[in-house]
Amino acid sequence: MHVLVTRPEPDSIKLVGLLEQHGHEATAAPLSSFVPLGLESEALEGVTGLIATSRNALRALVGSDALAVARNLTVFTVGGATAEEARRMGFSRVVKGPGTASDLGPLIASLVDSAEDMLLHLAGDRLAHDLAGELQELGIRVDSHVVYRMEHARVLPPQALSAIGAGEIDAVMLMSPQAATIWTRIVTAHGLEKSTRDIVHLCLSDAVARRLAPLRGIEIEAAVRPTLEEMLALVDLAAAKLGE
Repeated sequence: MHVLVTRPEPDSIKLVGLLEQHGHEATAAPLSSFVPLGLESEALEGVTGLIATSRNALRALVGSDALAVARNLTVFTVGGATAEEARRMGFSRVVKGPGTASDLGPLIASLVDSAEDMLLHLAGDRLAHDLAGELQELGIRVDSHVVYRMEHARVLPPQALSAIGAGEIDAVMLMSPQAATIWTRIVTAHGLEKSTRDIVHLCLSDAVARRLAPLRGIEIEAAVRPTLEEMLALVDLAAAKLGE
């Protein structure tokens, strides 16, 4: 099965490798690119804990003067992959969340002291869920700081366009609502609707799948749980159906 991987680098490179280990062919076609904005150490004054709802939020600290201070703080991560990234970067006090930002809020509220703790959400320039606002409503002291932004692609890489045009792509992996929106825009703008009707769209969640509504007649499958493991299982299942 030939799969188009739309995650930004370096995650796309890792995912291509995982798919190849599963016996699939994979082509990277990042729909966005990561631009770190960093963080000044002064922003951590009085902060007792950090919130990271993506690995990019942590990666944005690399090279900044705040990283050494940040490593000494508790970091609440959205899920397992972000928790793993935090540990890799030297954070020792890592609290792993259940996998989504909306589920992370109640967990944080149950663990922090509303009077003593002050949290900082390491945010991107676009947020699917206002976690800081939710926590504030629960009485938690929290601030938000944009530490990275994502630049969105306007076209697909030539290799990906060529493979789609030749009918060589069997599936595309879409790992966020924003990725699905960008994909929909590119497909529509470049008249690829017909070419993509034979491609199964594998989505991390129903929320991702809903962003594909403007594309009529496409096949969509959504993971049961929003994890990389579930997405890899979805690819394997789609490949098995293709071989029937």
